[in-house]
Amino acid sequence: MAKSLDVGHAGRPVLRDVELTLRAGEITVLVGPNGCGKSTLLRTVAGLLTPIGGDVRIDDAPLASLGRRTLSQRLAFLPQTSLTPAGVTVRELVRHGRYAHRGALARHTADDVEAIEWALQVTDAAPLVERRLDEISGGERQRAWLAMVLAQRAGVLLLDEPTTYLDLRHQFEVLDVVRRLARDHGIACGVVLHDLTQAAAYADQVVVVADGRIAAAGAPQEVLTPDVIEDAFGLRVSVVRDPSTGYLACFPQQSGASAS
Repeated sequence: MAKSLDVGHAGRPVLRDVELTLRAGEITVLVGPNGCGKSTLLRTVAGLLTPIGGDVRIDDAPLASLGRRTLSQRLAFLPQTSLTPAGVTVRELVRHGRYAHRGALARHTADDVEAIEWALQVTDAAPLVERRLDEISGGERQRAWLAMVLAQRAGVLLLDEPTTYLDLRHQFEVLDVVRRLARDHGIACGVVLHDLTQAAAYADQVVVVADGRIAAAGAPQEVLTPDVIEDAFGLRVSVVRDPSTGYLACFPQQSGASAS
């Protein structure tokens, strides 16, 4: 998807020579220290920032060759924070996801209705359709925003820190939805996360961003090692595997402790 990609702001590179592939049916999680360029990379892949160098492609088509509407039909992006429109219901919000196909003023078709209902069902947001966004919980609101971008029916979904500001239960609810989208519906998901344990539990591929480059990429058990984490974050950790689930968990290493 991204080849020899340089990304940054005002012509100043933040990341250089990025190689990144998002595969259908899989979750790719980007991790790294604050300010390392994870969100900049995601926004560049989404077409919101112009690459400084290199290339981004979707289905082998250069991103720059796609019109805004065509791009929105192939790729959906949810930023870190979204302004909550006053008085808007969940159903009204999700309908906005169809603008990529019909425009803001066009009448909804049967395809639109089907896409909206599918998005509501797969995100467990259907019971919320008549509720206003400003009267539901943060986790419910995030599911509603997810439903909106899913209504685009795009094959690629990019999520920039979708668990920000959510409590632990709602964080896992949102990540469970993302996992269902990838595994059950074949969507290629690219997600920025801060929590390494969550990254290990949900990712098929982990990409570590640090020091202006992709420091490591691969399966969680290959990438989330004490040495890689120390190099990227400047923190020595122990990485342990939960015997019941097989998931990895990362803990700051106490003086004298050894990593497994």
